[in-house]
Amino acid sequence: MARVGRFKNGAARETYLRAYEAMEPLWPLPSMTVDVPTAFGPTHVRQSGSGDGLPLVLLHGFGGTGLNWHDVVLGLARDRAVYALDTIGTAGRSVQTAPLAGDADYGVWFAEVLDGLGLDRVHVLGESQGAWHATLAAVHAADRVASVSLIEPNGVFTKVPLRVLAKMLRFGANQTDAGWRRMTDWLTPGVTLTDLEWACLKAAQGYRPSGGWARPFKDAELESLAPPVLVIFGAESVIAEPVAARRRLAEHLPSAEVEIFTGVGHGLRGQIPEQIIERIVAFLALHDRAVHDSAAHRER
Repeated sequence: MARVGRFKNGAARETYLRAYEAMEPLWPLPSMTVDVPTAFGPTHVRQSGSGDGLPLVLLHGFGGTGLNWHDVVLGLARDRAVYALDTIGTAGRSVQTAPLAGDADYGVWFAEVLDGLGLDRVHVLGESQGAWHATLAAVHAADRVASVSLIEPNGVFTKVPLRVLAKMLRFGANQTDAGWRRMTDWLTPGVTLTDLEWACLKAAQGYRPSGGWARPFKDAELESLAPPVLVIFGAESVIAEPVAARRRLAEHLPSAEVEIFTGVGHGLRGQIPEQIIERIVAFLALHDRAVHDSAAHRER
């Protein structure tokens, strides 16, 4: 039965909100926040930037929030408005009030957020678990998505290896500071979290999420993906399977652009941020032009 995500108790919620507030100064741009009503509960959104480019919506990974994009938002918002969401059903300032009964509900939720923000079509960028959410939006709210960019989409195109799941379960059973640091060193080597990020990640363990885990999309679902797709992997990823994913995409979604960066792993956004930003910004600009050209053609 689908459930509603919630904090374990009031104390866990207060601890988390203090950690969240302490992280907010890391955001490097002027911003405004809004809580958008949806059928699944109010969704917290942070907006920054402006420009002629189509808006970009950011969907964070497991244990994170919209604030976790603080280290790359300057580059992403250089010529467009950027909206960083706290995904419903995860720890953050969004408050889930009704369950997400299935994958299609993510499309409903996403479209309702856009409606509340007054946005028609947007680019979407998701990382790790957020890449799954971004792909669900591209499948179930395709008319609202101009393009979708995915960073390290574990479990979306191939199954997460059982050995990886087993190791994560072992780490999960050892929820000490040392255990969490060992897990992040294994999962995202080369990435150093700030003390504020550590505190927020640790406090997020007081939340019982409701969204479940990514599962590989069926062949027909991949073939039905209408928006342009960019997929970015780290060649040394311990959780995604870049080569197998590229092979499957070549067979079922040959239009997808797949980039595999050597020498980096699941945390490649933190390891080589400039390269990741430039690759995504170029992809967004290309599809800004495609949307503009299509609109101009319809007006003739």
